[in-house]
Parts: sequence; structure tokens; C-alpha cells
Amino acid sequence: MSSSVSPASFAVRPQIAADKPAISALQNRVFGPGRYAKASYRLREGVEPIDALSLVAMREGDTAIVGSIRYWPVMIGPNASSQMDAALLLGPLAVAPEVQGKGAGLALMKESLRLAAEMGHRLVLLVGDLPYYARVGFSQVPRGRVVMPQPYDPDRLLWLPLVPGAEEDVAGAMLKTR
Repeated sequence: MSSSVSPASFAVRPQIAADKPAISALQNRVFGPGRYAKASYRLREGVEPIDALSLVAMREGDTAIVGSIRYWPVMIGPNASSQMDAALLLGPLAVAPEVQGKGAGLALMKESLRLAAEMGHRLVLLVGDLPYYARVGFSQVPRGRVVMPQPYDPDRLLWLPLVPGAEEDVAGAMLKTR
């Protein structure tokens, strides 16, 4: 007999208003209050996440939320004002500790990135661990090419073009949308 563990199966669906307390509790549990000091949160303040890309995950046959993902609009560059300067900021991606490593985060990313591409978005950025996010195609942003508000680790700034070449002319400061 094989002792390998098969990945869990997760249902992914759009977030609804009634999910917000459970998502907030999940994020508090996974990230703690220190998350509000991060650069990504400065770019999210006063800006609503993109509803169509805000998803939750549950174990198949269960209604408890064990994962969530959100995306936020950002602009990049000194003259950022056009759709060509727009990008998505992924995060937070929160997965309950008891199901981490079982595929919930991957399921959320694959579905949300598929939807983002379908909606016409061109580029996604995030601050995270390259080995984890490379599984869905993210790569490191060349150092200094895109700059976020401090504090952040530029070696953890990653991007994924949803359209071939979407990152080619992207450079400058990442700004929150108004």
C-alpha cells in the first residue's frame, strides 16, 4: 500500500457579503494584527477589493471557509493614469493552518487568475515567497523596476503577466487607485 497523501478537494466560489466576518477571522488567525503595517495594506486603504476576484474556498461537502483570496487595483509609474498602467495586487491569500499544503491556496489562485485574465486584466503583482507562487507562473520583478511603499522586501516582489509581454514597459512606483 502507498503511504502518499492525496490532496484534499476544495470548492471555490465568489465571496459574498455574509462571508466577511469569517474571512476577517481567518486573516486574523493566519496573519495576526502585524499585517496592517505592511506596504500592501497601505495600497489597499480606502480602496475596495475587486468583487469579481474575491473568492473563498471550503472543503468539499463543508460550508466552513478555509481559504480566501482578494485582488486590488493599483497603478504603476510616474504618469499612471491609463489601463496600460493598471495592474492587480494579489492579497491577502489566507489559508487555514489545518489545510495549508493541501491545495486550497493553489485552487484559489488558479481560479482567480483565470477570472482575472478573462476580465481583461493584464498584470498581477504580489509580495510573497517565490517557490510557492512560481507554481502558478509568478516570477521575481527585477530589483528596482517597480517600487512599493515601505516596508517591503524587494526580493519578494513578484509578478505574473496575464497577457504576453504585459510587464515589458512597466516601471515606477506602485500607487493605490483613487
